[in-house]
Amino acid sequence: MTDKIIQNSRKFWNGMLKQDGEAMYSVADPKCMFVHIGTNANLDKEVKYYTDDIFHPTNIDIHNQEVNVFGDTAICLTDVDYGLLLDGKETTHHFMVTEVYQNQNDDWKLIQFTFTALVY
Repeated sequence: MTDKIIQNSRKFWNGMLKQDGEAMYSVADPKCMFVHIGTNANLDKEVKYYTDDIFHPTNIDIHNQEVNVFGDTAICLTDVDYGLLLDGKETTHHFMVTEVYQNQNDDWKLIQFTFTALVY
């Protein structure tokens, strides 16, 4: 069970890195929400940030992922260094990302994705 959640998580992160909206949509529930440092977005808006090159990832270095399952809900904590170009400037942030998945018809779908900046 946790392997499938990690697999879906990695597919979503890889979709972000490659700016592949189809891969991102395949993992997420249509009502999935995203919270960033300066904004929040629904799934369509989030995918558009990547496919329109507003967010241009340069590196995603996942250090660790931990999954806890609570019935039909799973929380994946992803410790990641996330590098991207914003307005042509290279930035790198260390985040703990809270990914919430729900078991829907024997498939784990992403329903919430929240970035929290780590200061260490």
